[in-house]
Amino acid sequence: MNDMNIDSVDLNLLKVLQALHEEGTAGRAAIRLGVTQSAVSAALGRLRALYGDPLFERTGRGLRPTPKAEELRPLIAEALQKLRQSLALAQPGGASLAGRTVVLGLSDDHEMALGRRLIDRLQQAAPGLRLVLRQTHSGLAADMLMDRRIDLSLGAGTGSSRTLARQVLGTGHYACVMDLAQAPAGPLGLEDYLRRPHLLISSGGFVGVVDEALAAQGLSRRIEASTSHFAALPHLLRGSTALATLPEHAARALAALGTLVCLPCPIELPRYSIELAWRSSSLRDPALQCLKTHLMDVANGLYAPA
Repeated sequence: MNDMNIDSVDLNLLKVLQALHEEGTAGRAAIRLGVTQSAVSAALGRLRALYGDPLFERTGRGLRPTPKAEELRPLIAEALQKLRQSLALAQPGGASLAGRTVVLGLSDDHEMALGRRLIDRLQQAAPGLRLVLRQTHSGLAADMLMDRRIDLSLGAGTGSSRTLARQVLGTGHYACVMDLAQAPAGPLGLEDYLRRPHLLISSGGFVGVVDEALAAQGLSRRIEASTSHFAALPHLLRGSTALATLPEHAARALAALGTLVCLPCPIELPRYSIELAWRSSSLRDPALQCLKTHLMDVANGLYAPA
């Protein structure tokens, strides 16, 4: 890195670096920042000279950050957040959220269950605030929060960390979905449940919580395929006698589309906590506070009480 100090650095370059990280191309970063693509390219040249690193490499799909750029990402994000917090302190009436981006990490079961209502709520309460819904799960959420790839996570937990704050919204439990035309006339019984082929929704492996519960009773099921996407179920179950066991909030959301039916699961499965998590250092960020407040409102009643 060149011999420079903060007095000689144009801090607007930090906004360009963040935009390039999040948008992936100079053209999209330019649109986001309201400048020309040549201005972004020129800023990137200055950033490369400043940090003594290419920062981004061209690929067939845009710009890929170098290891140095990935190292800088959370530091730049934190610096810009501190600047925004200082502006919020200078505006007792509240800083405008127009143009701000907040990233909510969640799996697609939660996205299906509350995503539309959250979008509608933010459009009314904070027009101009940019909401990004980014796929994650409990095994990734903590790292994504600490790396500032997401600002808030919603899911089944993020593990323990002193730097993350949490709030439990409720508990989750399970239900079954199947093709409406293949559904039983009455309740789904255990014999019918075990007779049918199953689709497993899993981020890895071919054994799920259902298999563990069945094994404890000396029972088993036949899994015909595994998928990592809840949203694929209406297509994967169409015209089949198969069923899927999934969180009830997702089962209800899928059944509301009209092609699947939601039925109680005939076996007892463990409940799990559903919580929000965020970086403790970002608690005073008005954009995060806005997202958190309205997310809690739309989630009210969606999950079982804790």
